[in-house]
Parts: sequence; structure tokens; C-alpha cells
Amino acid sequence: MSKKHSPSDPTTSSIWGGRFETGPASIMQEINASIDVDRRLATQDIAGSKAHCQMLVATGILSAADGKAVEAGLDAIAAEIAAGTFVFSRELEDIHMNIESRLAERIGEPAKRLHTARSRNDQVATDFRLWVRDALDTLDGQVKALQAVLIEQAERHAGSVMPGFTHLQTAQPVTLGHHLLAYVEMLGRDRGRAADCRARLNECPLGAAALAGTSFPIDRAMTARALGFDRPCANSMDAVSDRDFALEYLGTAAILAVHLSRLAEEIVIWCSEPFAFVRLSDAFSTGSSIMPQKRNPDAAELVRAKVGRVIGQLNTLLIVLKGLPMTYAKDMQEDKEAVFDAADTLTLSLAAMTGMIEGARFNAERMREAAGRGFATATDLADWLVRVLGLPFREAHHVTGRLVKLAETRGCGIEDLSLDDMRQEAPGATADVFAVLGVENSVKSRTSLGGTAPDAVRRAVAEARRRFLATAGATGGTKP
Repeated sequence: MSKKHSPSDPTTSSIWGGRFETGPASIMQEINASIDVDRRLATQDIAGSKAHCQMLVATGILSAADGKAVEAGLDAIAAEIAAGTFVFSRELEDIHMNIESRLAERIGEPAKRLHTARSRNDQVATDFRLWVRDALDTLDGQVKALQAVLIEQAERHAGSVMPGFTHLQTAQPVTLGHHLLAYVEMLGRDRGRAADCRARLNECPLGAAALAGTSFPIDRAMTARALGFDRPCANSMDAVSDRDFALEYLGTAAILAVHLSRLAEEIVIWCSEPFAFVRLSDAFSTGSSIMPQKRNPDAAELVRAKVGRVIGQLNTLLIVLKGLPMTYAKDMQEDKEAVFDAADTLTLSLAAMTGMIEGARFNAERMREAAGRGFATATDLADWLVRVLGLPFREAHHVTGRLVKLAETRGCGIEDLSLDDMRQEAPGATADVFAVLGVENSVKSRTSLGGTAPDAVRRAVAEARRRFLATAGATGGTKP
């Protein structure tokens, strides 16, 4: 078993020390080192180095014996990292040099040949694309899991009537199932954006070297295939300086986080005593240190707040990149922390939201009662006046508005008005008009495609399962 390694003296063996007589100041080391952040690229860095090594052997740039030693050494380092015995050194700056230094300690001279025909510029660009690609694959599964519990609740409550809102004012009756399926659609678009992002980033920078390519007879298509990329990046300057994929990931993450925040806001509202539409499980509720009666939806509130972190990280990277000339600049070292933090935030938020929805208990009676308040069937009355009496919709709208005002003055619902009251504003009204004023009849009548009728919701549930749960979005991952 090999012993833990120690970092070398940076004043004598720094990777760029040949140009300098003395080592960097301590504060320079502090600002320059990225290993505390980019150590998360270890798996991707080793995968990229193995693919590069295999290509060097295949093209005759590296001997088969050296290639075998390098691959064995990289596998051993991967095992050390997995076991938690690998020593990460800030003096070695980044994940690339930490691994390369350890490789030299393990296998000696062959390790020094691995960096032939590549630069840390194309190396980090490759590692980062691999990491974001893996993150997108993970994200797809996490969002799919949330869709699944939303669809289950939607099916369970396909006929549960609740008030639909505009401006947070009672608008028309809907079903809870229909309401929840709206978020399934939003999340489906989020998965589509993630898949689009993955498809665009899936080009391999390896072989672009520092910025201009290399004079060695490398096979970039071979390394691209080995790492699961569709093709090599077409332009070496673009390959090392592009971080569009990271921006697109953060943009996708920000939109998804906004969707989660909107759902979280509704949960907070629905949990409040004036609404009491839903009760979260004990596992996703908290209490008060002073008020023993409290059940606080803190998990939803925190999901609602965490969107600020994700949007902030998108802004961070936009600002980092906005003034950079071609090609690589050290500014780009600041790209990974933003992406890593956004990914961690989304992972936590999605897990919390999935748990909340899965364990939520909805109060169908309370929602039904609320749906009957606020003149929610006024539009149904206007539609009836158009459909049965032939009134132009604008005239029917005014007639209904006057009847709503009359009911409001009397402190009753529209359905509580008499037929004579109705006929004062709509002389041709018949007793059949009262059939459309019940909230159940209202939702049953909304049978148009995408409507809230219970039967339509049940069909939409089946279709959502087919569209979102039976098929995968982003697929793949880092290859060893």
C-alpha cells in the first residue's frame, strides 16, 4: 500500500518554476489556488487523462509500456480519492497538478509524458464539460422524480374542486389535479432545456492545447469518442475559452429554480390557516420555539428563497465572462464555484420539494368550500347567456357584472339570487341557468383540450406519464 504523498517545494518544482527565480508570495498562492473548489473534477480529470493517454499510445506519441503505467497509476489515484486517502495540496494549485504530481510519485518518468500535446486550458475545459454533462443527467432524474409525485397527486385529485386564481383573486373553479399538472408541464420544459444544453455542450475541447492546437499527430476524434462526446470542438481558440455551456446550465438552473419557487410560494399560501388547503407531513414541517401551536412550512420557504442563490450564480458567471478577450484567462477559474453551488442548491431544493409533495395531504372539502366563494362561476353565467340566449359576449359580461353586484350587495352568492332577479337583467333567463352556477358543473364543463374537467385531467395524467415518465431526457455520463 502506498503512503500518503506530500506536496513538493513550489520554489523548486513548480510547474512553471523554470521561468522564475523565486516562488510566489503566500497571498499569490492563496488567490491562485483553486483546488478547494475544482477537486470536485477529480473523476472527470482522471477520465480525460486516461482517454488522452490511450490516444497518445494509439498515435505512437507515447509507448505502450508508458501508457500502461500511466493508466495503472491513474486507477490507483482514483482509488485513493474514493477512499479519502488522497492528499490535496493548495501549493499544487488545481486538480490537474495534484493528480499529475501524485502520478509522478507513483510511476516516475512516464507521468511526465502524459501532458504531451495538451494544456491545462483544454484539460479544464474538458473536465468541466464532463462535470456539467453529468450534472445535467443527474438533474434530469431529479426533476423526473418530482414530476412523478406531482402526477400521482394530480390523479388522486383529478376531481377535487378548488378556486383558480388570477391576481391571487378568486377567478374560476378548477381542479387540484389540473393545477398540479401545470407544474408538471413547467418541469417538462425544464428537462427539455437541460437536454438541449447537454446536446450543445457535447463537443470535446481536448487536443486544443493552450489555444492554437498542437504539432503532434494527435487523434482528437478518438479522445472525443472515448469520453462520450459527439465530436471534437471545431476551433481550438473557442474550445479553451468557451463557457457558454456553463452559462446555459446556470440559465436552465435559474428557470427551474423559479418554477420551484412558485410552487413553494403556493404551498406556503395553502398551508396558512386562512386557506388550509394542504397539510405537509411532519417530516417537512417545523415548529416554533415560543408558539406551541405552530406548524411552519419552512422547507417550502427555503426552496422559495434559494432561487436567489441560483440566479445570483448566473449573474456571477455572466459578469466574469462579459469582458474577456480570447482566449483563456485566469478569470475563468471563477466559473466552477458558481456552477457547483447552483447544482448543490438545486439538488437540495428538488429533494425537499419532492418530499413535500409526496407527503402532502390536501383538504378537498376546504378547497371545495373556497371554490364556492368569490363569485367564481360568474364566467359560467356569462357563457350561458351567450350560448343559450344568444347575447354577444360583451353584453353578457355586463349583465353578469350587474348580477354579481346585486349578489354582493345582498351578501349572497350568484346562485342564491332568484330567477326573477336574473330576469331583471336577462329577460330570457330560465331555471336552467342555475345548473351552471355550481362549481362541480363549472369544472365538468371545461372539456376543451388542456381544460380542467376531471375527465380531461385524467386523460392528461395518462398522457403526462407517457410523455415524462416513460422516456428519459438527458442520458449518459462520464466514461472511465
